Amino acid sequence: MIDLESPLFTEIATALRSAYKGITVYGEYVPAPAGFPSVSIVEMDNATFLPTWSNRAMEKYTEVMYEVNVYSNLSKGKKAQAKAIMGTIDGMLQEYGFERIACQPIQNMNDATIYRMVARYRAVVSDDLTIYRR
Repeated sequence: MIDLESPLFTEIATALRSAYKGITVYGEYVPAPAGFPSVSIVEMDNATFLPTWSNRAMEKYTEVMYEVNVYSNLSKGKKAQAKAIMGTIDGMLQEYGFERIACQPIQNMNDATIYRMVARYRAVVSDDLTIYRR
């Protein structure tokens, strides 16, 4: 299995922590973040990219999908803050070669005072961790 999750998470989390003071970044889904603003970056799928499957059953490429959740609880400006954070992540992922397949606000069922945005991205990754658009 080709595994991009750890280096991708580390690079995005480092950039977010530099850009947004006090941000919490998780590598798994968190229904109730401990601090705000908060982000979760989760690999939702990692499947062999079948058009490149070799006759020796060697995986050379995999198709990955990531889900990003951004949470803000500001009393004023939470939507703007969430969109700015999502914009930072979106810019990085698109620069790496990911395709955004969805991005939308979503009701935060645990606490309606928290603004939440969810986005999904996909890409094809080679065994040397080169990222390609699908």
